[in-house]
Amino acid sequence: MKIITLNANGIRAAQRKGFFDWFAQEKPDVVCIQETKAQLDQLAPDLFIPQGYHFFQSDAVKKGYSGVSVYCKQEPKAVQYGIDWQPFDSEGRWLQVDLEDLTVVSLYLPSGTSGDERQNFKYASMDKLEVVLQRMIDREKPFVVCGDWNIAHKKIDIKNWRGNQKNSGFLPEERAWMTKLFEEFGLVDGFRETDDREEQYTWWSNRGQAWANNTGWRIDYHIASENLKGKVKTAGIYKDERFSDHAPLTLEYDL
Repeated sequence: MKIITLNANGIRAAQRKGFFDWFAQEKPDVVCIQETKAQLDQLAPDLFIPQGYHFFQSDAVKKGYSGVSVYCKQEPKAVQYGIDWQPFDSEGRWLQVDLEDLTVVSLYLPSGTSGDERQNFKYASMDKLEVVLQRMIDREKPFVVCGDWNIAHKKIDIKNWRGNQKNSGFLPEERAWMTKLFEEFGLVDGFRETDDREEQYTWWSNRGQAWANNTGWRIDYHIASENLKGKVKTAGIYKDERFSDHAPLTLEYDL
């Protein structure tokens, strides 16, 4: 099963940059998008819903902000919009599809870069997600939570780690939480199952020459349940074209 995740930084902008042409070439089973920045009624089906896919979207109440979506070839048995926590759900940050053998989530974890209020919201979201993830683990059905987690886990996952230790996205508390998910919850960093190289980034700031110099962060993940350990066959970050300030992250699973 081939699954792609991308923070599109505006699905309409990504479409203009050729994302859906690439999507058609890749023939994925599931695609998770974050930061759609568009309401469902703003997306013309012929441009935004490739033939042969079921499409679901969770919009933010605020127009032009956040939002997540999922495309899947297989018709889901169930679709869940949000985690039943209004502050989080009103921003369109969680969309879950239950397929035959796998649950897939498109997640957009809040950023804390704009100040203390949003950083505190990010921490609160992390606490809520622990409960949700534990519930999913207890179900014992394999799952993958794809998306922009807005945290670089280790020094290997960020170019300028020294200069970012006091910045949201690389704070000790955030990194410790990711470690907790992997070590205590038994979750799996899908990309690292097959690729342990340095400088494998998924996001580059638009400031300066970040893209040209590969001054990036790995903040987009496939975080999978423990029963998918060893099931990742390939993992790749697509950088030949730029659809967004993030790059698509593609993993293939042997289910």
